[in-house]
Amino acid sequence: MRVVIAGAGSVGRSIARELLAADHEVTLVDKQPSAMRVASVADAEWLLADACELSTLTQARVDECDVIVAATGDDKVNLVVSLLAKTEYGVPRTVARVNNPKNEWMFDEAWGVDVAVSTPRIMTAMVEEAVAVGDLVKIFTFHQSGADILELTLPAESPLEGTRVGQVTWPADTVLAAIVRDGRPLAPSVDDTLEAGDELLIVAGSEADRDALQRLLVVRPAAT
Repeated sequence: MRVVIAGAGSVGRSIARELLAADHEVTLVDKQPSAMRVASVADAEWLLADACELSTLTQARVDECDVIVAATGDDKVNLVVSLLAKTEYGVPRTVARVNNPKNEWMFDEAWGVDVAVSTPRIMTAMVEEAVAVGDLVKIFTFHQSGADILELTLPAESPLEGTRVGQVTWPADTVLAAIVRDGRPLAPSVDDTLEAGDELLIVAGSEADRDALQRLLVVRPAAT
């Protein structure tokens, strides 16, 4: 896979190292000479130029790449890069960094963004996930489809504790994607039993009833 990364700061370089370790081809683009730390990611191609310029994107061979990552510290730049990559070069997939959560609403298809990654939102979700048992926490949103990845740590008082996965009637547009138990991810099968303390990763469509899912996982039926 060929990836062009706009922004050679600490975020861009970290992404580049991970991709190179997985045997992908990476080009890093930045207009700041101070960002040209070529030795830190020696296996990448480097380009000192403004990623908001069509000439730069052409020189970086964006038309040949599979993914472009807009990873600068400026939301305006990340939006422009994503839009140019999608509209001018037809890049199949664009991933854009959101620096200010107030700008997150703009990072959508209208600006050519396939996937928006908001570090503050992810960190907030991780904090909530760490302290909340029995609460649904949104980990990630797929902007193209509107589907969410949700996490819930199953409490001991859950009505599903001790229930086989195959016996659970999930709300419409929700799918149990994984169970994390004792630090190990498990692909759920119909015969797996849900246990207190399980971390459930659930994919929920944009029309899914989150309240019904919360009640299913946490609220026990009233005694009669």
